[in-house]
Amino acid sequence: MTPRAPTALRSVGRPAAVDPGPASAGRLVPAVERASRLLDALSASRQPLSLAELSRALSMPRSSVHGLLATLVTLGLARRNEDAEFSLGPKALQWADAYTAQSDVLRAFGARVDRSAELGTETVMLATLDGADVVYLACRQGSRPLAVNFRVGGRFPAACTSSGKAMLATLPDPDVSQRLGAGTLPRLTRYGVTGLQALLRQLDTARRQGWAVDDEETAEGMQCFGAPVIGARGPSAVAAVAVSVIKAGLTPRRRTELIDAIRLLARDVSVELGAQVGVPVATPAGGAVGASAGD
Repeated sequence: MTPRAPTALRSVGRPAAVDPGPASAGRLVPAVERASRLLDALSASRQPLSLAELSRALSMPRSSVHGLLATLVTLGLARRNEDAEFSLGPKALQWADAYTAQSDVLRAFGARVDRSAELGTETVMLATLDGADVVYLACRQGSRPLAVNFRVGGRFPAACTSSGKAMLATLPDPDVSQRLGAGTLPRLTRYGVTGLQALLRQLDTARRQGWAVDDEETAEGMQCFGAPVIGARGPSAVAAVAVSVIKAGLTPRRRTELIDAIRLLARDVSVELGAQVGVPVATPAGGAVGASAGD
């Protein structure tokens, strides 16, 4: 069965608030906040946007958006095409490269992802939570084609993905409810859950077994297994790793191998970040062997 990609990614609105600490609480600079929202809108769109489209999307006066765009274009953070439409500029890529070089979790993932023979041919991703979405920080493409492009910077609803569920499972249920809201959950395929209570039941299972599954919820015909990455401060996940495969032909033994491998990768990245963790690894026969952080 060939996996079918979702018809559309969830649009990105205003980014989730970041708590900068009590010393700077309430001191956001309005112009910087508006520029950040504008850059978020440009990054979330798959095509260049006009001034009018950006003004409507951000609920900002066209004159304000025009002034911000002029500054961002001059600084290389945005660019204007011949049709007077705007997209991200090359400076954003320089910052992305700098973030990649500086991030501990990215370095740990890069150092460990190619060490697993079981994951060698598969697509493996590193993601983090941003509000109700997952954002992909890195992707090691496998040799098997997938219909979904897990590009760096791409976003999906956390409730639909194995990496999102793995991270949400490290949070208390009230925190999950507050993060996702009380309304209907977004669904990318007919297999996705729409109710919060159904998702919470999935998260309870993920907490007990140490991994989460996306069973055709991101794309039909595709199955993903994800495990949380814990930082030194724990217990909430700072990221998650996941492996995506074609569901057709996936044997029970291969499924167990992939789950064990992604859990071990999550453990190894967590240890690199200073976490004290251990992973009980299931065997194909259904038993378990203990794997301490020092194995």
